[in-house]
Amino acid sequence: MQAIDPHIHMVSRTTDDYLKLAIGGIHTVSEPAFWAGFDRSCAASFRDYFHQLTVTEPARAARFGIAHYCWIGLNAKEAENLSLAEEVLAIMPEFLDAPTAIGIGEVGLNKNSRNEIRVLEQHLEMVAERNELLLIHTPHLEDKLKGTRIIMDMIRCEPRIDPCRVLIDHAEEHTIREIKDNGFWFGLTLYPNSKGSPERAIDAVEIYGTERICINSSADWSVSDPLSVLKCANEMRRRGHPADAITTVFYDNPKTFLSQCPKFRIG
Repeated sequence: MQAIDPHIHMVSRTTDDYLKLAIGGIHTVSEPAFWAGFDRSCAASFRDYFHQLTVTEPARAARFGIAHYCWIGLNAKEAENLSLAEEVLAIMPEFLDAPTAIGIGEVGLNKNSRNEIRVLEQHLEMVAERNELLLIHTPHLEDKLKGTRIIMDMIRCEPRIDPCRVLIDHAEEHTIREIKDNGFWFGLTLYPNSKGSPERAIDAVEIYGTERICINSSADWSVSDPLSVLKCANEMRRRGHPADAITTVFYDNPKTFLSQCPKFRIG
């Protein structure tokens, strides 16, 4: 089968993982900017990281016939230092102009703090000014519903941002309905020991349908699986869903959302 992983952190994966993706049928990936597992100390560190996302990873992926796209942004985990955030936001346009940069993300909230909200406001202003696609990170903790609602309210207050150009990621059962009802796309993340399992994700598909859903591995430097998208597709097949429905969820949907950026091409 063919599939697209719309959220995977290949900077943290081995080159062998690219081969596994290619053999498995994932020939297109998009990689959001994220937290490295530690707080970076200066804007120069982000400059090097954005260079890695826009130059190094597309070249590494191309060796295996995989099209690699990226998102540029400052993750909420590093948004508490406002002076550093200002410096990072200032260099973002340079990298958003890269041929494989398809939008701003993953940005959003982590602890729903005042500083995180201030930095998200600045990201939303840049999204509106540049008409960029937007990939949203929602809190992983007990404040996920509260944080998701704050984010949606902030976006709705910006009339220049169309909800159909926004993917709100790391959604869970208690946030999916409100995200869909407000016209946004939503992402489900598969992690072996946290977030969602393939079984739980397909339960969500059966409850909420196949419209505006993108399922991703978010594979990174922690316990995660770059092939989890394929394992989730197999769970949908095992339950007897027709092939066209599986293709809709794992290929057509991410293609439709990402193709709203004219730079995006299928690998």
